Amino acid sequence: MEAPEVTFKQVVSRGCGLDVHKKVVVATIDGEGIKKQTREFSTITSSLKELRDWLLEHGISHVAMESTGVFWKPVYNILEPAGLIVWIVNAAHVKYVPGHKTDKKDSAWLCKLLLAGLLKPSYIPAKEQRELRDLTRYRTTLIQSNASNKNRIIRILEDANIKLSSVLSSTSGAVGTKLINKLCDGMEVTMQDIEEVYHKKLEASKEEIYEACQGFITEHHVYMLQLIRKEIADTEQTVESLSKRIKEVLSPYDNALELLKKVPGISSKSVEDLVAEIGLDMSVFPTEKHLASWAGMAPGNNESAGKKKAEEPHKETSK
Repeated sequence: MEAPEVTFKQVVSRGCGLDVHKKVVVATIDGEGIKKQTREFSTITSSLKELRDWLLEHGISHVAMESTGVFWKPVYNILEPAGLIVWIVNAAHVKYVPGHKTDKKDSAWLCKLLLAGLLKPSYIPAKEQRELRDLTRYRTTLIQSNASNKNRIIRILEDANIKLSSVLSSTSGAVGTKLINKLCDGMEVTMQDIEEVYHKKLEASKEEIYEACQGFITEHHVYMLQLIRKEIADTEQTVESLSKRIKEVLSPYDNALELLKKVPGISSKSVEDLVAEIGLDMSVFPTEKHLASWAGMAPGNNESAGKKKAEEPHKETSK
């Protein structure tokens, strides 16, 4: 015997559920005064504009779609400026709503949950903040890339039996940088070179640093070192350009940024990253606990029969 269809009390008058894929968007509309319909649209811009016009033509006010990868972003960018209330919902939340035994991701099911008010939208910041995030996150990626490239230089030097990392606490300091640059140019480090950069804060002696710079650097080593050094220099220029752009975008909020910089241990870059991720409007978080949970800093207490279960790390989906 087939189970009866689950029905919910209607809260939203007219809504649409979107099942977003890489190449196709499946849309289902339903509500008061309109017939339930399901249509497919391509994800190219012209087709998404057709979707927008179709929704507006039928008086749709709310749209719900899952935050799968990055495929939701172009759809959101076209529908949201048209005045539609677009909800990006968590896939896990949709999964555990009872009453649907088949595919819990399809557009019809999302539409039904939307009309019944059973969906909870994710926090999607304003366009200005989303663009700022693009800048700060790309800058962080480039900084991490440069750190990896500096480690590659050290590994190549180790391959050439250059032991600077053993005698210097930081190879990225002034002394390490000058000596490594000379090695990258394929030149031999002399005792005079050591004396020119040496200072009393160094724990190693001049002789120890000199011996650490004596290896067997081949033509291949020099080529690789120069290639990586150039990439580091180019990346640093890009990071500088990004930092300048970030400061321009945040210039209207200088007063708030200066207050945040007064917090001990927070650098200017950290303040910029913090504002990009969280924003300055705290009204979107009912309490500080909601903010901590949204940021993934409040792990759940998953305990059953006296035993605690391991928690999966927080994964960002729709920020």
